[in-house]
Amino acid sequence: MPVNDNIKRKLTELPHRPGVYLMKDRFGTVIYVGKARDLRKRVSQYFHPSRRMGWDLKLNALVEAIQDLDVHVVKSEPESLLLEGKLIKEFMPRYNVSFRDDKRFLMLKVNMNDPIPRFTLTRYKQDDGARYFGPFPDSGALRNTLTMVRRQFNLRGCRPLTPNESDYKHCLYGNLKHCTAPCIGNVSREQYIEQVQAACDFLGGQCEELEESLEAEMKKAAVALDFEKAAQIRDMITDMKKTTKKTTRFERTPWNLPVSVMPERDNLELGKILGLPGPPERIEGFDVSNISGTLKVASVVAFKHGRPDRANYRRMKMKTVDGQNDFACIAEAVRRRYSRLLREAKGEKDEEVDRPIVEELRTLMNNPGESMPSLSETEAAPRPASAGPVKPGTPLPDLIVIDGGKGQLNAACEELEQLGLSNIPIIGLAKEFEEIYRPGQSEPLRLSHDNSALKLLQRIRDESHRVANSYNAQLRIKKISESILDEFPGIGDARKAALLKKFGSIQRLRTATVEQIAEVSGFGGKAAQELKVFLEARTAAVAPIDAPPDSPVDPVAPVAN
Repeated sequence: MPVNDNIKRKLTELPHRPGVYLMKDRFGTVIYVGKARDLRKRVSQYFHPSRRMGWDLKLNALVEAIQDLDVHVVKSEPESLLLEGKLIKEFMPRYNVSFRDDKRFLMLKVNMNDPIPRFTLTRYKQDDGARYFGPFPDSGALRNTLTMVRRQFNLRGCRPLTPNESDYKHCLYGNLKHCTAPCIGNVSREQYIEQVQAACDFLGGQCEELEESLEAEMKKAAVALDFEKAAQIRDMITDMKKTTKKTTRFERTPWNLPVSVMPERDNLELGKILGLPGPPERIEGFDVSNISGTLKVASVVAFKHGRPDRANYRRMKMKTVDGQNDFACIAEAVRRRYSRLLREAKGEKDEEVDRPIVEELRTLMNNPGESMPSLSETEAAPRPASAGPVKPGTPLPDLIVIDGGKGQLNAACEELEQLGLSNIPIIGLAKEFEEIYRPGQSEPLRLSHDNSALKLLQRIRDESHRVANSYNAQLRIKKISESILDEFPGIGDARKAALLKKFGSIQRLRTATVEQIAEVSGFGGKAAQELKVFLEARTAAVAPIDAPPDSPVDPVAPVAN
């Protein structure tokens, strides 16, 4: 199959720099994500004439399906590996095999609130007051560097939360003088904290002095013809450089990564099909997610000129819905989102929207010649502490897309009617047959599956679905998978389940006495005392397990109702 002109043009513009590339099919769906040390050389190889004669059927099928590609340049090859893993987990391309599971890159963690802090490896970051380093794409280099750091700064590597003298008798680290043994009073806790802080500074990049020392030792070993030792030190320096080199952490997809071949064209087509005055400059999509009626959350995604506007993504926990009720969840999400925008535009301090601002906005919407008031034109009202920030200058949308059919659409329309915003165009997109439901229309609108306008609506729907599901999964991880009890040495699923069954939550367990903990099966007086000390150490700087109802998606994407 010949290479289309769009791909040929992009190939000539690719830089000789590291980065990631995304291959897309004719529908704009990402079908493969890869990384490269040299983007131009690597991507061009896919379209070389000799590739068409290859025996790899999977590769041939991939190349034939490619209709467009996007790239994102990064600073180094390790960064490209981190971003590649992030994008594969997000887009789940059908031609990728690696990184499709839920496994994450390793991080290094130390909690300074522990009685005797120690460095541990983890794959998940929690709000527990600990300090995290990473993620690191090379786990082998990280483990070797951690071993070197423990020996260099005489740090503990044993598992007990609070080692005692009996533990020290069998402590290999102490007997080999790799640890200063603060557990038996060889050094004070303050002195040991200084050792840990020095190790943190080293992992933070302050490693020039040690690197120079190791290089001198390596040269000395080479001069003495001890090449095996010199090679070991060389590998140690290499691992140290990989671990301490600063890299960008890609917690979200880069905002400037394109998601469509021609988003402006798709947006123009959508406006024509829906009978709008013009292409919708700003579109907002809503979706909800829950697990059997629990952990109910909603997402609001924004698209501007057909492209994701991640800075204005929002997500929220449901406050007024009991049980599993998607209609009520959609209604609450719409009500909170636009009642907030109305309050912010007016500068109201209370929770209710007065009728003058509603009538004012309605008048402006009926007169397109007049501009809508934006948040930058008014004084922002004080918000409750649990609410997320609203970006100044945010106007009301030109189109609202609800993930669902008639029921979800009617629930959203009722809320807009009560707010006096019924003139905002709104549609519902049902997933089963990709039907478009419109207010006042009994029959849904069905478009061809290769229609560019439908593809834009699907991207909005899928993005809102992804954000809602990821938030729901994040809350599940905080409540279940990543329980703080998992860090307590020696605890298993049975003992953890027994604790949670008796106390119901970690918060109640923190307030329990030692005697109450000792009543739980599997816990004696000593184990109960150790668990109490462990929880008290974690309580000193721990954040609430439940994030605020409108917690940020990330530092780039603030959250509001």
